[in-house]
Amino acid sequence: MTRTCFVLKIRPGCVEEYEARHAQVWPELVEAMRQAGIRNYSLFRRGLDVIGCADCDPDGETAFRRIAGTDVDKRWSAWMDDVIETETDAAGDLLFAREIWHMD
Repeated sequence: MTRTCFVLKIRPGCVEEYEARHAQVWPELVEAMRQAGIRNYSLFRRGLDVIGCADCDPDGETAFRRIAGTDVDKRWSAWMDDVIETETDAAGDLLFAREIWHMD
């Protein structure tokens, strides 16, 4: 299990819609995330920036690649496309942040 952090940006004028959609995350998406190895998942917002943190098995790259291959994640991503400005790098990978320090 690896702690993972990534960042993305909400489109200007879409903060309320972004938050409203996350107030009703689809149960089938949550189950698919669990099956992909994603646990203890939180999103934090500061202005238009969103920081995602999760515990991933075996690591973030693998777990998020697994979920990205599911039909439910493809539908969710398409639904969120009009409110998220940037979500991946040029290769299509999440913009992961490297952990510098941790305290239990």
